[in-house]
Amino acid sequence: MQARIEDLDKQLAKGLRGVYLVHGDEILLANEALDAIRAAARAQGFDERQVFTVQGNAFDWSGVLGESAALSLFASRRIVELRIPGGKPGKEGSEALQQLAQQAGPDLLVLVSLPRLDKTQQGSAWFTALDGAGISLRADPIERRALPAWLAARARRAGLQLAEGPEGQQALSLLAERVEGNLLAAQQELDKLALLHPGQVLSAELIEAAVTDVARFEAAQLSEALWAGDAARCLRLLEGLEAEGEAVVRLHWLLTDEVRALRRAKRAMADGKPLPMALREARVWGPKEKWFERALPRLSLGHLDALLVNAHKVDGIAKGLREPDWPQDGWAALRQWVLQAVEALSGRRLRA
Repeated sequence: MQARIEDLDKQLAKGLRGVYLVHGDEILLANEALDAIRAAARAQGFDERQVFTVQGNAFDWSGVLGESAALSLFASRRIVELRIPGGKPGKEGSEALQQLAQQAGPDLLVLVSLPRLDKTQQGSAWFTALDGAGISLRADPIERRALPAWLAARARRAGLQLAEGPEGQQALSLLAERVEGNLLAAQQELDKLALLHPGQVLSAELIEAAVTDVARFEAAQLSEALWAGDAARCLRLLEGLEAEGEAVVRLHWLLTDEVRALRRAKRAMADGKPLPMALREARVWGPKEKWFERALPRLSLGHLDALLVNAHKVDGIAKGLREPDWPQDGWAALRQWVLQAVEALSGRRLRA
């Protein structure tokens, strides 16, 4: 059964399941979920724990199965924990995981952790078996628009006070800007604030002085900001990505590919297909579904055609070609194109 990671405490309060599968790239949320499951298991008498890290095709799965089978020889309750950093257990591993899912029960807790899994992996036989025998939890990054609320909840858990009204919102916005894309550092900064300023009301000035800028930037964050029409955040992300050494050609290709997907979905909608079906046909899923659902009604086929034409110009500039009326630096050209996309979302007609 798939469950939201924020509902894990409620799930554990209902009773411990035989299998827990935690997958996702947000390390803080994944580690907290794993810690909560282990703590609940210890409270119920699971006093032995064996940890296996699956590395490559040479991993010996017979050792894992032997460990689980050995439960019949002892009276103790045991956790068998599998860490699969590559995300792919292979054929032998798939069979072993399905067997473990069948063996899990009152005396055997199977705990599996993996990175983010794609749609194909989540439809595999091993994933289906583990999910059917217990609970699967996905540790996704917190979206930028949800980050202030997440930080507010974490601040309260750390014993921090937030100002009421606009002052508190300003403080949370500043904090979100400083820690975006780095939840582990965000938690560390909140813990630091709780130590440095116990009982004080957090203000923007206090955060400005005490919180280090530890934001990390990824292409997915730029996509989220772009299709939300947030020009200021787009420019900040572009600056951060350039400073971190991101390749402008790769970033441009990813954004252009998204325009092509938007165009396919828009054409499907023009043919009378509902938005969910149009997105499926355009092979859009995951977080992009929500971003594109908000963006598509604001974009015309003319907008998307113009963006593709201009994207071709940016591609040439990034590879050393010159274009009239365009900056000759690849990053500057990409910034101009991103601002054009934001203008398109506001309904403004673009010049190809």
